[in-house]
Amino acid sequence: MNLNTKWLGLGLKNPFVPSASPLSRNLDACKKLEDAGAGAIVMYSLFEEMIRAEEEGMTRFLHHQDTGHAEADSFLPNHQDFPGELDRYLEQVAALKATVDIPIVASLNGITASGWMAHAKEIADAGADALELNAYYIAGDVWEEGHYVEQRYVTLLKELREQIEIPINMKLSPFFSSVGNMVKKLESAGVAGVCLFNRFYQPDIDIEGLRLHHALTPTKPSDALLAMRWMAMLHGRVECSLGATGGVYGAEEAIKLLLAGADVVHMCHALLQHGPRRLEQVIKDTTEWMERQGFEQIGDFRGQFSQASIVDPSEYERLNYIRVIETYRSSEGVWR
Repeated sequence: MNLNTKWLGLGLKNPFVPSASPLSRNLDACKKLEDAGAGAIVMYSLFEEMIRAEEEGMTRFLHHQDTGHAEADSFLPNHQDFPGELDRYLEQVAALKATVDIPIVASLNGITASGWMAHAKEIADAGADALELNAYYIAGDVWEEGHYVEQRYVTLLKELREQIEIPINMKLSPFFSSVGNMVKKLESAGVAGVCLFNRFYQPDIDIEGLRLHHALTPTKPSDALLAMRWMAMLHGRVECSLGATGGVYGAEEAIKLLLAGADVVHMCHALLQHGPRRLEQVIKDTTEWMERQGFEQIGDFRGQFSQASIVDPSEYERLNYIRVIETYRSSEGVWR
């Protein structure tokens, strides 16, 4: 079976791409993912807040220790001798490029215009094949209008396009008023691809300790249905690459997303939980399914169940809602 695909203008041997996770901090783990068949690797995110906090801490401890003791200044080490979060990230980009033969996509999560611009350029210079913008923005101001939120993303993309030449992938949340229109705006601004959808991790409340509790909540296979619907609604209507993320644990979820129109399928929690063997299994199961169905390459079935391809396009809209409600039946004995 031919699993070759294109994503962000890059040629991939297959559409299965490990998404941003701690696995990319380890060269050996990335090599194992490549050996298991990964088409590309998205690196863990570089957070601007962490860079700033580290720099401020270094300034506080190395530059202000000589207060009242001028002679101590000559004994303090030069803070440039200590590699920071940014230095480590750029070194990892270069190390991964030297270690694996598949594309490496860096991930940046910024908070200021200067941070986005400077760090994106440094990442591109380090050799990354593409850059994913993990624009994690919570519109917490009740007076901030929706079009201003959308414009933040478009403006960021336009400014970055002037700074770097490598392809830019933008990871979006599902909370825009019109996801499709947002993707079209980004496409007009020069985005190479979009990843649907970014997860906004929710804080929890500890009712016994009466405090906020922060914990990673794993995805589940049914979470892939949200991305599947939007892959189907966007396939054939946009020119940029479509990446699907969230809830992919096995070949079943991956195949559904490809049938809907995804160019690549991202995996994260399944790999953290089961290791590179899960990726190997997903590729094997997908290949066997293609053989059973008589498909020789990904292009033979990608988008076959997109909204533009099915008989009744309303199946992805209000008709789906009506049919789900109409077909529901409560368990016997629940109300008897």
